[in-house]
Amino acid sequence: MRRGVLIAGLALLPLGWMLSPLGMTGHMAAHMIAVAIAAPLVALGLQGHALDPAERWPRLASPMVAALVEAVVVWGWHVPALRRLADHQPVWLAVEQASFLIAGLWLWSAVLAPRHRVSGVAALLVTSMHMTLLGALIGLAPRPLYSHHGAGALEDQQLAGVIMLLVGGIAYLCGGLAMLGRLLQVRQEAHA
Repeated sequence: MRRGVLIAGLALLPLGWMLSPLGMTGHMAAHMIAVAIAAPLVALGLQGHALDPAERWPRLASPMVAALVEAVVVWGWHVPALRRLADHQPVWLAVEQASFLIAGLWLWSAVLAPRHRVSGVAALLVTSMHMTLLGALIGLAPRPLYSHHGAGALEDQQLAGVIMLLVGGIAYLCGGLAMLGRLLQVRQEAHA
């Protein structure tokens, strides 16, 4: 267990939750902290330990299945009706934030499992694409998608979209490229 990495990931979660009430931008920052920053740190901290989800439940640790589940969670909570529900009812906000963390941890744990190196790279690159697409759709929408945010809603939504596009897209792309580099290095060493 890598305690420092695990503690850093866990310490970031309350920061994200504190940002959540600060409009759509704060809420998006909380989402990105949960799935793209805290979850990979927690997964790295738990990697190979008995608490590692990929070790505890190896049959559920399929990177592509985890990527699909995370996509459903992320896109689902950005449907305007569900977004409104989470914004106005604290119980649903907690469910939303927990689902982001669980889906993110599941994905990162699955892709970091040594037996899933190739499918892990593919899962992270696919996730990078859908995060980038959703961020672009939110940020480039010509009108507020989440009208319940009031005055300045379009600007808030545009900034939230940029945060998702940059943090979500880049975190998963960098993770996928780092894993690809490690995979190529392992293969090169095996052939040497």
